[in-house]
Amino acid sequence: MAVPVILDCDPGHDDAFNIMLAAAHPAIELLAITTVAGNQTLEKTTLNARRVCTVAGIEGVPIGAGRDRPLHGTASVAVGIHGESGLDGPGFGEPTVPLDPRDGVTLIRDTLLAHPVPVTLAPTGPLTNVAALLLGHPRLAERIERIVLMGGSTGRGNTTPAAEFNIVCDPEAADIVFSSGLPVTMMGLNASHQVLATADVIARIDALGTPLSRLCTELLTFFAAAYREVFGFTAPPLHDPLTVAHIIDPQLVGLVSASVAVELTGTHTRGATVVDLDGVTGRPANAQVGMDVNVAAFWDLIVEAVRTLGGHGRS
Repeated sequence: MAVPVILDCDPGHDDAFNIMLAAAHPAIELLAITTVAGNQTLEKTTLNARRVCTVAGIEGVPIGAGRDRPLHGTASVAVGIHGESGLDGPGFGEPTVPLDPRDGVTLIRDTLLAHPVPVTLAPTGPLTNVAALLLGHPRLAERIERIVLMGGSTGRGNTTPAAEFNIVCDPEAADIVFSSGLPVTMMGLNASHQVLATADVIARIDALGTPLSRLCTELLTFFAAAYREVFGFTAPPLHDPLTVAHIIDPQLVGLVSASVAVELTGTHTRGATVVDLDGVTGRPANAQVGMDVNVAAFWDLIVEAVRTLGGHGRS
């Protein structure tokens, strides 16, 4: 039976591939897509979700625009990585996939209430929408099967030395999610930096020879240049699809149980995920943390998703 999933995202190049993977694979029942400010402003991430669904031929999945700023403070964006549009690289026409009239949090609420079994949430941006749902509708926690998120790290960050982008954009929201008592699986930088879109990977996708594969090649080429310039990476890590890939194949990523605390007040460490891998704090585990990744199996899933969605391309 396919796993019912709601994607909560901030597209973003890696989010685009996560949307395609969730829509293409028969193990996933993609119920809804909600957007949040993160890699770009809410207006742009929402437009990008509609763009991706349009070019990939993904129809019938409602898209709702969520929160445009963190629970506290102001939003920040990742222009240096994802560009002014949030999906720089290819050219996109006007999307034909519509925007749902409900806001993102309401769309999640309604979807949880309507579905006959508990639903898995896969957030791959700042956790503002999920935290707002838990704050505003605490009884709906029982309708959530688990939360599989991309964010955090067992080691260094990528936005500050200590903090990863998704978490530092809204640490209070992340703290609410990790403290919720719900089953949480964290795919952090320590895992996602293993799945690099090398030249060989990009060549595999390009060799599919479809309009969609060419667009994906252009996305990854821009993403690679940005990571090379900003971080000195030889190839860019495709962070977000680790969430859906793990839901599809639970053996793809090795997990360890650990206590994860979100630093809220540190002068140099705000937004850090403090992962107690050795149990030194004595705190009970509140998360499963991704560690070792079957990289070949991951890329097989991504390439097959682009192949499955096939002949779609620019609108």
